[in-house]
Amino acid sequence: MVRQMQSFGVRLLVVLALSLPSGVPAQQADNAPSAQPVPPPASSAAPPLAAEPQSGARNDISARPQSGAPVIPRELSPWSMFLSADILVKAVMVGLTLASLATWTVFIAKAIELSVLRRRLRGALARIADARSLADAQFALGVRDSVLSFLLDAAMREARLSAGISSDGGIRERAASSCAEIVRAEMRRIRTGMGLLATIGAISPFVGLFGTVWGIMNSFIGISKSQTTNLAVVAPGIAEALLATAFGLAAAIPAVIIYNHFARVSKGYLELVSRASGAAARLLSRDLDRSHGAAVARVAE
Repeated sequence: MVRQMQSFGVRLLVVLALSLPSGVPAQQADNAPSAQPVPPPASSAAPPLAAEPQSGARNDISARPQSGAPVIPRELSPWSMFLSADILVKAVMVGLTLASLATWTVFIAKAIELSVLRRRLRGALARIADARSLADAQFALGVRDSVLSFLLDAAMREARLSAGISSDGGIRERAASSCAEIVRAEMRRIRTGMGLLATIGAISPFVGLFGTVWGIMNSFIGISKSQTTNLAVVAPGIAEALLATAFGLAAAIPAVIIYNHFARVSKGYLELVSRASGAAARLLSRDLDRSHGAAVARVAE
């Protein structure tokens, strides 16, 4: 019995001895104050600010179009868009600019020409209003370079070449034919440059549209190569393409307006030419009747 109690005591001491090292730290940990968070070491601090622009630079590089994409101009002014456009679009815009210059050149030249011709012809018609014969009319006009002078010369030439012919109707018909040729020549001369205006007004919008279509095609190709739909990449190319259409309209609209204006002015001038032709025909008819009456008077005597 005593031995059993001794062995039980020994076992109890052994158990207490084994449990004492693990129990004491646990108690001390329970009684210890709560540990404060330890600040991270200096090596784990945030990266310096110099590293941030590197990531931004990588983003900028990824946002840029790759090689072969259209170059984005710094500003969307007409001149910068023209410089950044494709070579074919540039050629279209240069051609339309030259067409516009030709339109305004024709406008200035034709305006001066028609103004001078109308004023000169009106003055000539006023001077021969009281003339009784072709000779009087030529004397009143003097040496002047006008269509009325050419008409009077043609009538006088026909009367001189038909001297001795008793058919007054044939003389009038031949003189009218000569005057009609002069009128047609004047019509051709006065319409010089009108065909150019009509051509520019008709084809300039289509030429500008061709440049626009070509520029948009290049823009889409650049978008596909850059693999981005960013508006900063898409907008400049489309703006450059639309600039060609603007050039086409800027060349076509003035050409059409100027053509219609000169069509009205030319019509008024040609009416004055018809009046001059009629005046020459009346003077010739008076000369023929006067000469016929003089011949009858001589026969009667």
